[in-house]
Amino acid sequence: MPYKPEITVVSNPEELSLRTAEEFIRRAEESIREKGYFTAALSGGSTPKELYRLLADNRCSNRIAWERVNLFWSDERCVPPDHIKSNYRMVRELLIDQVPIPKKNVYRMPAEQNDHARAAMEYTQTLKTFFHLKEGEFPRFDLILLGMGDDGHTASLFPHTPALDDTGGLVSANYVEKLGEYRLTLTVPLINHASHIVFLISGESKATVLRDVVEGFRQPHRLPSQFIRPENGRLLFLVDRMAASKLRGKSHG
Repeated sequence: MPYKPEITVVSNPEELSLRTAEEFIRRAEESIREKGYFTAALSGGSTPKELYRLLADNRCSNRIAWERVNLFWSDERCVPPDHIKSNYRMVRELLIDQVPIPKKNVYRMPAEQNDHARAAMEYTQTLKTFFHLKEGEFPRFDLILLGMGDDGHTASLFPHTPALDDTGGLVSANYVEKLGEYRLTLTVPLINHASHIVFLISGESKATVLRDVVEGFRQPHRLPSQFIRPENGRLLFLVDRMAASKLRGKSHG
C-alpha cells in the first residue's frame, strides 16, 4: 500500500502558524503530563518565524511550562551562533529570549567549529547523554518540526548528499555540493524515531514539490522529504492553500 501521511490544509500562512503553535502546545502538555518533560527539535528557514513569534506571545507562552521544555535543532548552518544565517540565532531572538526557558534546557548545535565531523560527534554525545542512549539506540523526540525546500530537502538532508545514506548515526556533517558548504543535520533514522513529526509548508513555490513528495513516485534520494516515514509515530503535513494547490487527493483536516 502507498504511504499516506496526514495532511491538513489551512487558508493562509497566518493560520498555518496558529495551527502549528496549537500542535506544539498540545504535544508539550501531553508529554509533560505523561513523563514530566518535553523535547522538541526546531527548524530554521522563513516559514517557522511567525510560529516562534506566536509561541513567545503571552497568549501561547503562558500555556507552556517552559522549565520542562528542552529545545534542540534539526539542522544548522556551519556559522557562529550570532551569525545572521544561524538557525539558533533566529530562534533565540524570536523565542528563547522572550520566554522563561532555562538556558540549560537549550541545546544548540556547535556548528561554528571548523572540524564539522567533530561538531557532529559532539552533538551526538549531547543527544546520547540527554536521552540516556545505549550504543545503537536512537532518541525519541516528542516533536520534530521540519520545513521543505523547493528541491525537496528537509532539515539539511539535501538531494544526493552523503547524509541520506547514514543509517546508523544521529547527527551528520553533510557536505552540500550545490551550496559549496557543510551543514549539520539530524539523520533520517533519528527523525523517523520521533513521536510526532510536523512539516510546515507555505506558498505557491512549494506546490509542485509537495505534490511530488506526497503523491509522486518514490525517489527519496532526489526528494529527501520522502525519507521521512516515522517508524512508530505520527507524520503531519501542515500546509497552506497555495502550497496545496496541486495536490490531487485532498482528504484534508
